[in-house]
Amino acid sequence: MTRKVGVIGSGNVGSTLANNMLVAGTADTLVLIDTNELKLNSDATDFEDAAANLPTHTTVVRNDYEALADADVVVIAVGSIGVQNDDAKHDRFVELKVTSKAAKEVGTKLKEVGFHGVLVSISNPCDVIAALFQKYTGLPKTQVIGTGTLLDTSRMKKVVGQKFDVDPRSVSGYNLGEHGNSQFSAWSQVRVMGHPVTELAKDRDDVDLDQLAEDVRAGGYVVFHGKKHTNFGIAAAALRLVTAVLNDAHAELPVSNFREEYGTYVGYPAIIGRQGLVRQLQLDLTDEEKDKLAASAKYIKDRFDDVAAKLDNE
Repeated sequence: MTRKVGVIGSGNVGSTLANNMLVAGTADTLVLIDTNELKLNSDATDFEDAAANLPTHTTVVRNDYEALADADVVVIAVGSIGVQNDDAKHDRFVELKVTSKAAKEVGTKLKEVGFHGVLVSISNPCDVIAALFQKYTGLPKTQVIGTGTLLDTSRMKKVVGQKFDVDPRSVSGYNLGEHGNSQFSAWSQVRVMGHPVTELAKDRDDVDLDQLAEDVRAGGYVVFHGKKHTNFGIAAAALRLVTAVLNDAHAELPVSNFREEYGTYVGYPAIIGRQGLVRQLQLDLTDEEKDKLAASAKYIKDRFDDVAAKLDNE
């Protein structure tokens, strides 16, 4: 049984993810798709040049949608980071005009070739684009997942780990909601050194949870301000998600998945395996956290309803 993964979009994130998968030996066949054939062929040639020094073999296929028909996973990494600027404060919805049209075009092509695997969406705004891909591919909601707050959660674990001088992997918990400005750190769920972070904060004057939350939110802006894009962090999150699907890991990850109670995709932990979303979780949140999550989900749903209506009328 071979593992086939497609990556649609060979920009900063797509090419970084593809390289990570090649180095890690994640897939036996890697299908690369991009409208910029010069960039895609350059990446593919570069990957082939690396092959002799890699521990595993991966076949690289170029710009062949038909090859995605039997892919296990297709990752959506289309984007338009060029529309971002410092004044926009890295608002991921700035990309929606371009990425929403790509979702309709690419989603329709995937449906036409008969793709029936798991779709992982990275493209911003993550939650809305995941919902659009589900609409246009016609795939079950359980088979369409966005990276969601997986990266935001990683940033939270980094910030908390630095404050308490522990490895970020030793921090548990989640950031929830939109992968964007309305996401938040659900402190009631965060534990470090065997204790709830909320309890530890009471005993330490130097731990300000509000400031830590702001540091988490600002993480992406710091990266974007320095190089006008982000790629390593989100590519690592996508690799973890793709690997969980291929390995049927039943891993608990805070991804963008469709929540019936909100009627939209939103970042919330779920169990991920071979078929995509295996099982949803129900967290015991505080009333304040519930309100924040509901507000974030409403923002996502309103934007999806608006852009979906516009696309249907085109």
